[in-house]
Amino acid sequence: MTQARRQAAMEVQLYAPRPLQARLHKQLQRFNVLVAHRRFGKTVFCINELIAKAAANPRPDARYGYVAPLLTQAKDVAWHYLKRFTAPIPGIKASETELWIDLPNGARIRLYGADNGDRVRGLYFDGVVLDEYAQMNPRIWPEIVRPMLADRGGWALFIGTPMGRNHFCALYEQAREEAEWFAQRFPASETGILCEAELAAARRAMSAQQFAQEFECSFAAGVPGAYYAELLEQAEQEGRIGRVPWEPKLPVITAWDLGIGDATAIWFAQAIGREIRIIDYYEASGAALSHYAKRLSELPYAYGDHLLPHDVEVHELGSGITRLETLRQLGIKARVLRPNAIEDGIEGVRNLIPRCWIDAEKCARGLDALRLYRPEFDARRQVFSARPLHDWTSHAADAFRYLASGLKLKQPPDGMMPGAMMKEGRGYDPFRW
Repeated sequence: MTQARRQAAMEVQLYAPRPLQARLHKQLQRFNVLVAHRRFGKTVFCINELIAKAAANPRPDARYGYVAPLLTQAKDVAWHYLKRFTAPIPGIKASETELWIDLPNGARIRLYGADNGDRVRGLYFDGVVLDEYAQMNPRIWPEIVRPMLADRGGWALFIGTPMGRNHFCALYEQAREEAEWFAQRFPASETGILCEAELAAARRAMSAQQFAQEFECSFAAGVPGAYYAELLEQAEQEGRIGRVPWEPKLPVITAWDLGIGDATAIWFAQAIGREIRIIDYYEASGAALSHYAKRLSELPYAYGDHLLPHDVEVHELGSGITRLETLRQLGIKARVLRPNAIEDGIEGVRNLIPRCWIDAEKCARGLDALRLYRPEFDARRQVFSARPLHDWTSHAADAFRYLASGLKLKQPPDGMMPGAMMKEGRGYDPFRW
């Protein structure tokens, strides 16, 4: 096939964008954040943006990615569309197992899951779509995807529906202020894509909070079912989430969730009577225990106990020693907590949060996780299950449960309330083990 015929074949399209979508294709910049309601046509729009850009790229090794929160989601939601809209192009190649399409010009479009973001480290993208970014681990963009765009000057498109005031909200607000970014919200009441009768039926079937989030793209609406979202919203309204000073005269207690093959999360806290200052948070994935010991030594804190879950005492098959023994060899004085039911731990966190002052900047990633931590949803029965959903939010949430379980606190001295104690910066021994 001649180059002219190949180019003509690649222009064959099944995609007929709505007027709003057609306008958006022309408005996109290098970096883009689109907050769009359900049934907006997000995935179809994104897949065709990828195809158009890949087909027009003269580089024979051009690479494009579509990233969903889970690889199974990417396959269920996007793979059918990718095959459908590239089907008229002669000479395409597809891999059902690896989920990629190769165009005749050499460009490749591949699907990925943010649940295994480390798999794409070291690769490059000419362009990438991050669909439902609100459900992804916040580190997927700054730590993994953004560096992949550097050498090619690649572009990125974030699209999705809000899930409270999390990292997607922060990215949208940032994008509105950046010259190189394009950001826009598309509530259903303004797009005209869904008729009023359909929206009225959705209002009757959903709570006001659910409708505001899913169809009106409200970041203010809480995440349905989230365990701690309302308590954290209350803390924010009361000014307990912001800049929280570290008191050098008091020990810092840490609470860990140790991952095996996934993330390890650590909260840093200080206690003054019934007031709990959450001063820092750290999370990493795929690192040895020595990495975390080194990280703690680099911080200026004087530590009290380090709270760890009971499974830290399990002997590893390779070495025959426990992680508790390894940590102690690294100078980490660990205190192992007794196991308790997850339901009891969640209730303990609910009791703890109203006493917490949380540093918004240092704990941003942990706060995102706590706001989104929620039960599994049984799609067949349309109810929330009794089990928490295990995803990227679980590590921070589990570590916070251990913090709630491990703290034993005295009453404030002289009847002084926690807020006044923080303002005065008074130090006193808060721990009784």
